[in-house]
Parts: sequence; C-alpha cells; structure tokens
Amino acid sequence: MKPIFIMAIISLLIFLSLPTPSFSLSQPCNKDDEKVLFQIKKSLGNPYHLASWQKTLDCCHWYCLKCNKTTGRVIELTIFSGNISGQIPHEVGNLPYLQTLLFRKLTNLTGEIPSAITKLTQLTSLRLSWTNLSGPVPSFLSQLTNLDFLDLSFNDLTGSIPPELATLPKLSGLRLDRNKLTGVIPESFGMSTGNLQYLYLSHNQLTGDVPRSLGYLNFTWIDFSRNQLTGDLNMFFGANKTIQIADFSRNSFQFNLSEVEFPASLMYLDLNHKKIYGSLPLTLTGLSLQYLNVSYNRLCGKIPQGGDLQKFDNTSYFHNRCLCGSPLPACT
Repeated sequence: MKPIFIMAIISLLIFLSLPTPSFSLSQPCNKDDEKVLFQIKKSLGNPYHLASWQKTLDCCHWYCLKCNKTTGRVIELTIFSGNISGQIPHEVGNLPYLQTLLFRKLTNLTGEIPSAITKLTQLTSLRLSWTNLSGPVPSFLSQLTNLDFLDLSFNDLTGSIPPELATLPKLSGLRLDRNKLTGVIPESFGMSTGNLQYLYLSHNQLTGDVPRSLGYLNFTWIDFSRNQLTGDLNMFFGANKTIQIADFSRNSFQFNLSEVEFPASLMYLDLNHKKIYGSLPLTLTGLSLQYLNVSYNRLCGKIPQGGDLQKFDNTSYFHNRCLCGSPLPACT
C-alpha cells in the first residue's frame, strides 16, 4: 500500500484540479469565446454538467471555466467527473488564450486526441485522464511549446511513446501511466531540452533497457512500475541527485544493488519483484525513508541496522535469496 503522505499529495493535486467558477471580473466574457463554448456544449450533447452555460449568465461565471480578469478571455476549461459522452470537441482549439485544458474522470469520453489542440499555443497544462480515449499518444503534442505538464494517464492509449515529446522546452511533468503503451522508452528523453522532473510510465507494456541517457536528468518523482523493462537503474541515483520517490517494481531489472549510492533526498523506494542481487547498502541507514520494498529479489547478506530500516516489517524484505537480520530471522 502506498504511504499516507503519497496519497495526501495525490488528493491535493486532484482537489486543485477541480473546476471552480470565476467571480469579480472587471471585463465580461469575450463574445467569440462564448460562441465557441456553446459549440463545445452542443458537441458534448448539452450535458446537465454544463447546465450553467446559459446566455442569461456571463460565461466567465459558468461552471468549469476561468477567465482572465483583464481581458475576459477564457484561460481555463476544466470539465471534471461529469456524465458526459462523446469525443473531445475539435472546437476546443478555437479558444486561443487557453492555458489549462482538463477532461478528467469522464468514462464515456471516447475517440482519439484531436489535432485541433495544437492550435492552443498558450497551453501550459493539458490533462486528459481517467477517460476512455484511445489511439496513439500523438506526436503533434510536441507543437505545444509552452506545455509544462502533460497528463494522459488512465486511458486506453496504445502504440509507442513518441520521441518528439522530449523536445518540449518547458515540460517538467509527464504522465502516460495506466495505458496500453508498448515499445521502448525513447532515448531522446535523456536529452530533453526541458526540465523533466516527474515521469510516470507505470502499468503499461513497455519493454527493453531503460536508456542510460536518462541519468543526465535529475528527477524528483519517477514511476516505471509494472512494465517489462530491463537494464540497470544506477544512473537514477548518486550523491548529487535529488530524487525523492522512485518506483521500479515488477519489472525485469537486473543489477548489483550493493553498488548503488542513494541520495539523501530519497523518501520512497520500491524495487520489489525484480532480479536485483548483492546486498543492501549501508547508506540506506542515513535516509529518512517513508516507504521501502525490496522483496522478491536475489539479495543476500545482513540487513543494515539503524536509520529507518527496522521500522518496516518483514514483507519489505522477504522472498530474497539469503537476506537476513531484523526484521527477518537472524543471520546464521
């Protein structure tokens, strides 16, 4: 189970993404934007979720929207958790000042990601998650050069990860987890021109070695769990790294753990169900760990004493070749 503090972070992110109406505006809603919004509403079948979208109310006061107070232009469209069917309307591309676009927890939203999104040149956050979107992860998203956060998680997307996404110059967070993606992690990601700190690729069908070039980046949160990935993970760690959360569980990684130098920033480490060997490094005792799991591997030797290592129960360590010492049985 994920630690409580991780769930708290996730809950906060979801809360911050909830749609809220905007008030106290100095400028009324732009009429061109209002016309486009009515087209979007019609394309979605005039759902009850958008019942506030009426001409009797300035559109900057509608649910799921936020406007710039000075210009009255729509800058956020956040449709969340409604009974909405259909596809993402291509008309969203006609909101030229949009900075945030979110379609989330809309299980009846289907089809592919429309190319019209590329017209949103000011977009900084694109979240299309927890829907039934299908098709590929479009390479044309690399045209959104102001994008800081891209979330396409919890969908039915297939195909490979487009290497072009690595060219996004401002990208700091990428979520492609919980899809049906195949192929390898593109080598280009290690040469990213942006500031990629958060990378979620878990629960896909990715294969091949993790590119060593990813070691050139300094991640804060990385999750490659539940794929079929291979190779070494040494490049993600080191005294100069600032990684805090690392989940590489349930893959086929094979390397010597005793040679890994973990940074002081590390709080969460999941390496269960792999083929790692060697012993647990003594440097683990100097970390403020909130979660640790190295079970189902080929580790040997005594579990180092001290730090937080003994606060975890035996399930964090069991099913290794010859690992011993508290909380496992004593070494003989």
